[in-house]
Amino acid sequence: MSQLLNRIGGVSCRRDLSASIVIFLIAIPLSLGLALATGAPLQAGLVSAVVGGIVAGLLGGAPLQVSGAATGLVVVTADLVQRYGWRTTCAITVLAGAAQLAFGALRVARAALAISPAIIHGMLAGIGVVIAVGQLHVVLGDSPDSSVIDNIAALPTELRHPHPAALLVGAITVAVLVLWPWLPGKAGRGARTVPAALVAVVAATAVSAGMTVPRVDLPSWEVPALPGLPEGPVLGLVAAVLTVTLVASMESLLSAVAVDRLQTAGPGPRTAAPGVAPHPAPEKQPTRLDRELVGQGAANMVSGLLGGLPIAGGAIRGSANVRAGAVTRRSTVLHGVWVALCAGLLAGVLELIPLAALAALVMVVGVKMVSFAHIKNVQRNREFPVYAATLGAVVLLGVLQGVVVGIVVAVVTALRRLAHTRITLAEEAGLHRVRVSGQLTFLAVPRLSRALAQLPAGASVVVELGGWFMDHAAYDALQSWAEGHRARGGWVRLGGRSGRPIAEPASAHACRPWTPWRNHHCTRPAPTAVQNGGGQLLGGVSAFQRHTAPLVREELARLAREGQRPTQLFLTCADSRLVTSMITSSGPGDLFTVRNVGNLVPPPGSGDACDSVGAALEYAVEVLKVGSITVCGHSGCGAMQALLGSVVPAPSGEQTPHGRQAPPVAAAPAVAQTPLARWLRHGRPSLARMERIGRLGRGEVALGDRPVADELERLALVNVVQQLDHLMAHGCVARRVAEGGLVLQGMYFHVGEAQAYVLEVGGAGRFSAVRPDHGAAAGACAGGGAAAAGLGGGSLAGGVGLM
Repeated sequence: MSQLLNRIGGVSCRRDLSASIVIFLIAIPLSLGLALATGAPLQAGLVSAVVGGIVAGLLGGAPLQVSGAATGLVVVTADLVQRYGWRTTCAITVLAGAAQLAFGALRVARAALAISPAIIHGMLAGIGVVIAVGQLHVVLGDSPDSSVIDNIAALPTELRHPHPAALLVGAITVAVLVLWPWLPGKAGRGARTVPAALVAVVAATAVSAGMTVPRVDLPSWEVPALPGLPEGPVLGLVAAVLTVTLVASMESLLSAVAVDRLQTAGPGPRTAAPGVAPHPAPEKQPTRLDRELVGQGAANMVSGLLGGLPIAGGAIRGSANVRAGAVTRRSTVLHGVWVALCAGLLAGVLELIPLAALAALVMVVGVKMVSFAHIKNVQRNREFPVYAATLGAVVLLGVLQGVVVGIVVAVVTALRRLAHTRITLAEEAGLHRVRVSGQLTFLAVPRLSRALAQLPAGASVVVELGGWFMDHAAYDALQSWAEGHRARGGWVRLGGRSGRPIAEPASAHACRPWTPWRNHHCTRPAPTAVQNGGGQLLGGVSAFQRHTAPLVREELARLAREGQRPTQLFLTCADSRLVTSMITSSGPGDLFTVRNVGNLVPPPGSGDACDSVGAALEYAVEVLKVGSITVCGHSGCGAMQALLGSVVPAPSGEQTPHGRQAPPVAAAPAVAQTPLARWLRHGRPSLARMERIGRLGRGEVALGDRPVADELERLALVNVVQQLDHLMAHGCVARRVAEGGLVLQGMYFHVGEAQAYVLEVGGAGRFSAVRPDHGAAAGACAGGGAAAAGLGGGSLAGGVGLM
């Protein structure tokens, strides 16, 4: 065990050291460029990088996040420097850090993420526009104004009379930044390991040698002056502190979430050479957002006291840290150490950098903050007005004002959607159809009543409700009209989105959070008079075409073009109560699913009639290259009941696929000839295994939080473990597991409790319950001695935890 830990530690240290160098090379030019953009002393950017790396790296709750001078704070800091001066700006940074400490202690980090992503992306895009426009003036050889409107107005004049040397330096920097990620060939892939920002600044510095252009001017290091006491209107200073706190906290928390997702989706453990055991993957460290807020607050207080810029976590440096292979927070701390050493020992080298190169670097970063992917996403979710309003307000009014405007527009949009209801009338072959799109509340009752009054007496009417919410006033209005229409000889059917009859809102049962099941009255038995299964199926398909197809058509079209790329094979029972997409919170393209009676895996050589499962295994493992295979059993399984009832007896003395004797039972030749009985013979090893471990009293399966209920549940659990052994009998599965590219997992779902259990790694048959807050640290299982690792298991348990 100690040797294993030493190996893990050695690999982690090497990967952290390598990653720290990569983000150090990114942080140096970026920190200087952001300091230049704010109008602060250039060494303030280096101070923020050092403090962000060491203080936030040691105290923060996101181990792989890299903190320092942040793009989201450039506009805010520049305004503070212009308005109050540098020493007062440092004091505001200290106060903002104290506010972050208080918010972290109050554990409000999760609440901050409740702000609409459209507001956040709009804020960042607005900041990006302000940064890009301002730094373009520096690239053209001039100084930017404090107002973005003035900067835009002055651009035509600057473009007609640029400074040639500064423009050349800026153009070279932009060209390298844009073209570097697209270098072709094997040599290009190797070159791309060097950060584009470093290459661009080095190239621009080399070209500018001998030119007369403004360059970095670092003052000699000395004891920093203490921050000056804020002077000015109290409300203005409070607003400044709140603005820095809000923007720094939001950017840090969103960056932490993004880095955490990137780490979760990253590659698994590296595959070793043949004959050499692969390096074990170190355990992923959880992200704690409240602790991250405390770490950011402490870093801002220290940075302000030392004369540094306000600090926030950055997605650019954090994602580079993950992609560079960082494992622990050592990489973040080391990068701060390297920045400190560089600033102290290589100040002369840094002073060779032209300011136009740094301005061009920051300008490109600002342009990238206006993400077309984000615009497309908010447009798809009908939140573009919120995004546009926030962006425009940030550019014209300021960051805090822009966020307030975005929140107001988001609230108005939400209220409008709730109150907006569309009612249409149509006549089809003598049938009058009333379609209600949107939520049916008391606000829509007058329009609904006017529409219903237009229907002729005695007509046949179908009322289709397309929303998911109807209040009591609307329900009363509908029922009163329907009763009156029927009394006058008419025919009425009131239906919801799925075509089922509606019921009173107070009594409806909504199967949340699975949206398509809302208004599905799952606690009420269907009327025995209506048993038309075909009609029910067709009604459901029709509802899909009306409501769900428009929402998923774009994603399905993409999958149709690109083909399927699932990461997991999910093998479960054909029982109708197991809805895999609901249990795993998965969607199209996520799971390659195989279902059969009893979630059985016939071992190789079981006969041609059993090749269906083997073919699916081969296709998933060899062609789709899935990273995990999950065998999922469930409570109340009819196949397990059949095995316990000796419906499919094995002839006395028959050998199981693993060479063990099956227990002698009475023969039932008539039943044994059916296709179901022939199929269930693959479950007899599970029955034999349960009887054996029960007789010996060791190795029995168990549930983590309660005793096994009965023999049926025990057999279902044993069957999961046994089928994992059967999986290892397939050559393609065994080979991929040995290479470290495939993980086998066991899972059990209790239908009545809606509770999922996963088989623990090395847990001797112990299934642990997946909790609502269960993240990516779910257990993976490997039967038959397969090496169990975290590949694929986290995403499955994360999805199961969303139930």
